Amino acid sequence: MKQHTALITGASRGIGAAIAEKFAAEGWNLALTCIHSKEKLETLADKLRTSFGVTCLTFAGDMGNEADVQNCFEQIAKRFGGVDALINNAGISRVGLFSDLSLDVWEHIMRTNSTSVFLCTRQALPHMLKQKSGSIINISSVWGCVGASCETAYSASKGAVNALTMALAKELAPSHIAVNAIACGAIDTDMNACFTEEERSDLAEEIPAGRFGQPEEVAELAFSLACQTPYLTGQIIRLDGGWI
Repeated sequence: MKQHTALITGASRGIGAAIAEKFAAEGWNLALTCIHSKEKLETLADKLRTSFGVTCLTFAGDMGNEADVQNCFEQIAKRFGGVDALINNAGISRVGLFSDLSLDVWEHIMRTNSTSVFLCTRQALPHMLKQKSGSIINISSVWGCVGASCETAYSASKGAVNALTMALAKELAPSHIAVNAIACGAIDTDMNACFTEEERSDLAEEIPAGRFGQPEEVAELAFSLACQTPYLTGQIIRLDGGWI
C-alpha cells in the first residue's frame, strides 16, 4: 500500500505539533514547517522518526511568502512526489483596539493566516488533482465565524479562511478532493498564554464543557477529516466545547 504524506504548517509547537504526532503515529510521512523555531521543529521531527519510523522533512520559512512556499514544495516533490493531506495550521494573533491597528500589522496577520492558506493550497493541488484525491484541512477559529472584539484582524483573517474553505470545496468536489476547516475555540496553547490564571478560570466558566480544549483533540479531528469520504467537504466544524 502507498504510504501517505501530510504537510503540516506551523508544526513546531501547539496544535501543529500535536497534529504531526497524530499523523506520524498512524504511519504517515510528514513535511513540517515553521518560521522561527527551527530547533524545536527538528527536535519534534527526530522524536517522530525514532518513535514511529516515519520519514520527516522539515522546512523553515514563511508560508505567507510565495518564494518560500515554492521552495518548500520543490523539496516535498523530490522526497515524496506530493502531499495527500495539507493541514494549513500556521497562524498568529494580535490583541488590541482596531483604532490602534497599523497597516503593517494588518498585512502581517492576513499574510500569515490567510495568504499562507492560498499559497500552500495552490502548490498542493496539482498532485492532488492528478491523483484525483486529497484532503485540505484549514485550522481556523470560532472568531472567523462570529468575530471577536479587540481581535479584528485575526477575526477577518480567519473569516477569509472559512469563506475560502467553503468556496474551494465546491470547486474541488468533482475531483474528489475534500476541503474542510476546524474552527477552534479556546485551545490550551501558547497563543492563549497571555491570559492570567484568573482570566483563564473565568473563560473556562463561559465554556459549557467547563475547560479549554487540548491540542490533541484538534489533532484527532484533523486526522479523522483526512481519512473521511470526500463527500464530507465544505464544512466549518466548530471545536469549542459548545462555547459559541
